Amino acid sequence: MTAGRVLIVDDEPDIRSTVKEILEDEGYFVILAANADEARAARERERPDAILLDIWMPGTDGIALLREWAAAGVLAMSPVVMMSGHGTVETAVEATRLGAWDFIEKPISLAKLLLTLERAREASRLRHENEGLRQRLALPLDPVGTSRIMAALRAQLQKLAQHDASVLIRGEPGTGKETLARWLHAHGPRRSGPFVAVAAGSIPRDHLVAALFGAEDASGVQPGLLEQANGGTLFLDEVADLDAELQQRLFSVLQQRALVRGGGRGPAPLDLRVIAASARDLDAQVKAGAFREELYYLLNVLPLSVPPLRERAEDVPELLNLYADFFAVRDRLHGRRFTPAAQKRLCAYAWPGNVRELRNLVQRLLVLGGAADVEPAEVESALGASAAAPNPTGIDFDLPLREAREQFERAYLLHQLQRAGGSVGKLAKAAGMERTHLYRKLRDLGVDVRSAASED
Repeated sequence: MTAGRVLIVDDEPDIRSTVKEILEDEGYFVILAANADEARAARERERPDAILLDIWMPGTDGIALLREWAAAGVLAMSPVVMMSGHGTVETAVEATRLGAWDFIEKPISLAKLLLTLERAREASRLRHENEGLRQRLALPLDPVGTSRIMAALRAQLQKLAQHDASVLIRGEPGTGKETLARWLHAHGPRRSGPFVAVAAGSIPRDHLVAALFGAEDASGVQPGLLEQANGGTLFLDEVADLDAELQQRLFSVLQQRALVRGGGRGPAPLDLRVIAASARDLDAQVKAGAFREELYYLLNVLPLSVPPLRERAEDVPELLNLYADFFAVRDRLHGRRFTPAAQKRLCAYAWPGNVRELRNLVQRLLVLGGAADVEPAEVESALGASAAAPNPTGIDFDLPLREAREQFERAYLLHQLQRAGGSVGKLAKAAGMERTHLYRKLRDLGVDVRSAASED
């Protein structure tokens, strides 16, 4: 992904010029604005990929401008990162409620600035892809395939949809767990209510509590994602990403069917169905003490297992045709068809990335291919290109981003811990982390400080 265009809105010339130099050194094209009027004009003219917006400005301040842009739908095209040297928790919560991607305190950390911009733009790109998916071609929510496995899955879904109890969907990454959750919602008694999807790993930890449970102060109520799902369905993707404190709070809220917002004086009623999903072995996580047993049993009332694609190879041809038609329409590409020999080769493939990998492969073949028919040689080349890509890092690039990041973080912390001679204090300094956060991270990643320090 190219660095892109960034609009900096700040009334302090030194801040604008400093951040401009930093971002230009990283390859960004930077647009400057000193106030709200200049920012409006620059945004209309330049259509930036991201916006850095100061909170405290004369005239129209950053929060007011953010509220204006949120109402106009600007944030869907240009994610906004707020900046302030005098920020408060209440200000950060208000900015997040209005749709700001993140909140950066001054003096600005270069590493945090670049990482925040990268994440904001990646989230925006994914949002655009999802919007395009829904708007340009409505893929069926029904599980695709005529295999016995999929017939059994459809029958189980029909039963689960008639009830209102919690569902726990388990399956490998890329198997389409959110699609099944949407199907259950669309065919259940809450179909007329909202469907709210929450990916805990995609929300900055500092904002996650307010994002989930909301906030309340003298200026009013900011409902969180749980309240936004009232009357409908809450989908918790990869629920194991929640730390122990949030697991306990979520259990309490779901059990009592009421929540107390941050700063709130009393409980707010909650009426929703919860569908959770995980690619991890939650039974093992419960036994290891990494996932709360009471929350596990509350979520696992109606279990649903999603089979990996390799176990239903006879469904591959139907999936290939589905995505070939989809990308041809959505991306305005020439239609292509997989020959019987190409289909046979792909039916024999193991699909470690499941349906997500198949979808990406089809898109690549439509974008790069020329002839109307996809032949076995082209399939072999596409599969080989993915497998042969150099990877000196040791990270499994077929994993979803969240799991690949965990793999890197564990290797990094083990390396630094050994360099520090087992000293957590030295490790905290080397990693630039507070000790409390570091201990939590080590525990979440399964790093045993004593044994890790003795490894060669």
